[in-house]
Amino acid sequence: MGEFVRVEVDGAVATIRLDRPPMNALNAQVQEEIAAAAEQAGDDAAVRAVVIYGGEKVFAAGADIKEMSVMTYAQMSEHSRRLQASFTAVAKIPKPVVAAVTGYALGGGCELALCADFRVAADSAKIGQPEILLGIIPGAGGTQRLPRLIGPARAKDLIFTGRHVGAAEALEIGLVDEVAEPDKVYEAALALARRYADGPAVALRAAKQAIDSGLEADLDTGLEIERLHFSGLFATEDQRIGMQSFIENGPGKATFVGR
Repeated sequence: MGEFVRVEVDGAVATIRLDRPPMNALNAQVQEEIAAAAEQAGDDAAVRAVVIYGGEKVFAAGADIKEMSVMTYAQMSEHSRRLQASFTAVAKIPKPVVAAVTGYALGGGCELALCADFRVAADSAKIGQPEILLGIIPGAGGTQRLPRLIGPARAKDLIFTGRHVGAAEALEIGLVDEVAEPDKVYEAALALARRYADGPAVALRAAKQAIDSGLEADLDTGLEIERLHFSGLFATEDQRIGMQSFIENGPGKATFVGR
C-alpha cells in the first residue's frame, strides 16, 4: 500500500483509491504507486473487476505542475516514459475497470480515466485536456486514447482549446458512459464493476485483450487475434460450465469459477 494510492478489496471488486489532498495531483510518486496498485489488482485472482476512485471531491486535477515546471528536456524525456508506463499499467489490467469521476478529471486525471474500460461521472464533473494552455500537449496518452474513444475531430477540439467538458456533453460525445449525482458516483461505479465480477474471468480477459489489441491492428490481424482467443477459451472450465448450463437451463444461468 502506497502513501497516496491504496488498493481496497470488497468481495471480488478492488478499488484503486487516490488520496493525495487537496486535488490528487499526479506527481512522480503517485504515478509509481498507481502502477504498483494496478499490478496488485491485476495479479490478485480473487479480484474480478476494478474501480479507480479519487474520492468524493475530485478524481485527479492533473499532473504536479510545480514538479514539472523545473524539468529540462532530458529530465522530461525520461520522466514521460515512466508516466506513460504507469498509466499503461492501468489500461492493461486484465479485468473490467471502471473510473468513478468526481469533481475534476483534467490533464493527467483525464488520461487516467481514459485507461479504464468505462467511466461513471458526477453530474458536476469537469473533464478535459488543458495542457495546451501551458504551452504543451497531453503526454500520458491523451493524444492517442482520447481520439480512439471519441473520434479525432472531437479529440482535437478538446486538446486544441484546452476547454473543460461538463458531464452532459461528456456523455453525449461518449467520453463518459454514465452520469450520477456526486454522492452516488462511487456506488454507481461499484454496481457497474459488480456486473462483471461473477462473469467468466478468463473470457472477460480475452475479450478485453482482443478488443484493445484489435484496435491497434488492421481488420485481418484483428480477426486472427479474435480467433486465437476464441479457440483458446475452449480449454477453460468456464466454457464447459457455460455451455452445459445453456443446454440444461437456458442462457444466463451459469455459475462461473474463473478458470
